[in-house]
Amino acid sequence: MPFVVPRPADQPPATWAAYGLTALTVLPLVWRRRFPFTVLVAVLATSALYQVAGDGPGQPLPYAGLVVVHSVAALCPPPRRLVVLALLPLITGVSVWLNTRSLRELTFSLFVLGAAYASGRLSDVRQAYVAAVEDRAAELERAGRIEAEQAAARERARIAREMHDVLSHAVSLMVVQAEAGPVAVRTAPERAEAAFEAISETGRDAMAQLRRMLGVLRDGTDDPAPHQPQPDVDQLPLLVERVRSGGLDVSYDVVGAAHRLPGAAGATAYRVVQEALTNVVRHASASRVAVRLVNTAHSVEITVTDDGRGPAGEGVAAAAPGPSGAAPAGRTAAGHGLAGIRERAAAHGGTASAGPGPGGRGFEVRVVLPTDAVGSGAEVGS
Repeated sequence: MPFVVPRPADQPPATWAAYGLTALTVLPLVWRRRFPFTVLVAVLATSALYQVAGDGPGQPLPYAGLVVVHSVAALCPPPRRLVVLALLPLITGVSVWLNTRSLRELTFSLFVLGAAYASGRLSDVRQAYVAAVEDRAAELERAGRIEAEQAAARERARIAREMHDVLSHAVSLMVVQAEAGPVAVRTAPERAEAAFEAISETGRDAMAQLRRMLGVLRDGTDDPAPHQPQPDVDQLPLLVERVRSGGLDVSYDVVGAAHRLPGAAGATAYRVVQEALTNVVRHASASRVAVRLVNTAHSVEITVTDDGRGPAGEGVAAAAPGPSGAAPAGRTAAGHGLAGIRERAAAHGGTASAGPGPGGRGFEVRVVLPTDAVGSGAEVGS
């Protein structure tokens, strides 16, 4: 101000030392963000030195004090803030008494310093709010990414089950028929012809179902093959007949009035029987197998019982039976069928169990599906 508005004639001109002391009261503000409380003490000390050292180019407002009070309110922890808030009236009163001893100046100084403190607190609250919003957005993004990854994993598991059910069943029947073919050609040519027809029919059915699944996976597929509905319990007789054509004696029995299962539970019932029969064909060396559906008011109980080798033949690594019932050497399979059966039943609020058949002979798979299923099971049956 002395460079713009001349000082009164009764006051001495400002010296370069006074200008340097004025600058010294502002210089500590460079470190106000890292050490706000220390800078406040430094500003107070240099301001007191300025008042005691002599008359200089004073300013109408304590600018450095306003800035550092704002910084303390915004950056210091609560204990230090409270210390500053308690000492601020005392320091301001001493400064006014050393300057003009005016009540008007005291009131004005307390007002502007209080406003600076309030501004600092509002700034701190706003920054905390922005940080909380950013953290929340980051958390939601992470949760969304995890949910998407889990959904993708569930979808991969569902596709794997569908592929396993379709291909494992079809290929198992084709292998059994193909291995029985050379024997039938020499002993019963008419049976060989039936075996080859069964292989062809099973292969065509597997290809149709495989095209359907691949068409679902592709976006904008131009597959001309018509879309077929998911299999249901109504198609179990056809499934039993297809397995029976491979030479296995399969019986099918339904007890009680049949009723339609809700949602995709019908497809699950079909897949359960399909997987159980596939395990019998591949591992059990059985001659007979019984499929039984018991319909009650609130559930459908499915049992598939064979007279084969029992739990040892249904294991994780069991040999596929040859045309004569013996397990070919060197042929093992890592089976996931029983685990898939349990997963499918659980998806509809049902239960699944597997173990020795009646009297400890053979093997039995038992699944109970409630007719008022807990879940739709869309991720399993569709």
